[in-house]
Parts: sequence; C-alpha cells; structure tokens
Amino acid sequence: MTPASAGAGLPASAGAGPVEAVILGIAQDAGVPQIGCDCPACGAARADPSLRQRAVSVGLIDSEARVSWMIDATPDFREQYDALRTLAPDCPLRGILLTHIHIGHYLGLAQLGREALNARGMPVLCSPRAAAFLASNGPWSQLVDNGNIILTPWTAGAPIALSPALTVTPVTVPHRAEFSDTVAFSVAGPRQTLFYCPDIDRWEAWDHDIRAVVDAHNVALLDATFFSGAELPGRDMSKIPHPLVTDTVARLRGTTAEVALIHLNHSNPLLRDTPERAWLREQGFSVGAQWQNWPL
Repeated sequence: MTPASAGAGLPASAGAGPVEAVILGIAQDAGVPQIGCDCPACGAARADPSLRQRAVSVGLIDSEARVSWMIDATPDFREQYDALRTLAPDCPLRGILLTHIHIGHYLGLAQLGREALNARGMPVLCSPRAAAFLASNGPWSQLVDNGNIILTPWTAGAPIALSPALTVTPVTVPHRAEFSDTVAFSVAGPRQTLFYCPDIDRWEAWDHDIRAVVDAHNVALLDATFFSGAELPGRDMSKIPHPLVTDTVARLRGTTAEVALIHLNHSNPLLRDTPERAWLREQGFSVGAQWQNWPL
C-alpha cells in the first residue's frame, strides 16, 4: 500500500503489483470544495489546491493483461481518466463499472460522447435497471445510439471476469433508488480481495453482516459520508441516510481487514487534521487517500 497526499497532482506510475486497485477520489458526489458552500473546509480547499478532493472512484489495473477499468464515472472523470493513463500508460481503459445512478457516479459518462473523447464501443457494466435508464434517457441514450458506449447489464451476485487475473462481483446494497438500484463490488485478484462500498443507507438495513463481509476481504473501502449526525444543521439526516463513521468503527473494531474510509462529505471533519481524525487512527482505521493503491 502506498498512500499519497489527498490533493496531489498527477501520480507518477503504478507499482503495487501486476494487478492492483488505486483510489482516484474520496469525496462525496459533489467533491471538495462543494459548489456554493462557504464553510471553512470548502474555503480552504478553494485557497489551497492540495486540499481539494475529487469524487470517489477506484481504478483497477492488470499490467500483465495490459488493461484497466474504472469503477464509477464521476463529475471528475476527465482528470481521473488522465490520472489512470499516467499510472498505467500501457493499460488502456477497457471499460467502466457503475455502482448506481446518482450524480457522483455516472455524470462522467458524458465525457465519452462525440463532443469530448468520442469513445468507440466503451463497455459500461451496470445493473439492468441502470442500463434501462441510460438507454431511454438523453443525453445518455445518445452515447448508446452513437456507439460511444455499449451497455452490459450484469446479474447481481454473479462474478464478472475483467481479465484473466481480475474478477468483480456486484453485491446489491440498500440506497436511494430513484433511477437505479445500487451495488457494492467485491474485487478479487490473484493475491488479495477488496470490498468497495461507496454508498449504502445503513449497515443495519442490509441483509448482510458488514463485519462478516469485511472480514472476508483483505481491504475494505467504505462509505464514510458523515462522521456524526450533527454535521448539517437544519437538514433532516433521515433523508440522506449513510452509516455514521462512529457506527462503522464500532462494528468493525478488531477486523482483520485494512479499512479505508471514502465518500466523505465536505462537512466531514476527517478530511482535515482534526481530533476526529486522530481518534480514527487510534481505532486502527484510516481515511483513503488519492493515489493510494493495493496489490491484488
């Protein structure tokens, strides 16, 4: 594992192993700074580019097969695509996997259209419901009609071979389902496994035991949108349910997996050098960092 500073520029190159996962962003859908927000954290990020955070995404690289994949196409897709090319210049992007249809996870697909990359036949792997949404609603349907993307629906729970050495399995999780269902991914390489869950309503709302799921993996990247329920004064937190970091830590304390927290809202004190972040380290957990990578 090689962590890097959150707001660093382009990385140098990949190097965790022939098959690896790399964090391309750790922020909630709107990134940091968030548009229209004048809180101290967003103000500091505007003044200091090193404090800015891109929306959450993970790259998967198989340097022996010379392919890479990206989980989620965020509003920061352009920069994350360039970063993945820099990390693995000999491993062109083979396709994109979508966790769900919320703005931080699919808007970047627009960059594949003829106004931008004009991709040819880029596979987009997603749930059947997400595929139906993209195929029947513009401008996404134009990407399909023009052949920029090829929608490839999966079956939840069925492994998907991305390369001879890299397999992912979508796992359905409870989350706001206005346009599609939501999945997490279990990622398996020759050496290690990684669980990627950027969005879920509450651990107790899931029909899986999060402790058992995490213990079954070597690495877990987990939804940490809010540290506590007091972060957004005046907002009904029941309308934006996510596991609180304190609850996640209580459930996973002593786990055998390495846990890195992702999908942090701009209000989350873990984004800064705070007592909350020191407490998290004392519990044996960390905040994910841009360009952090793990051999798989």
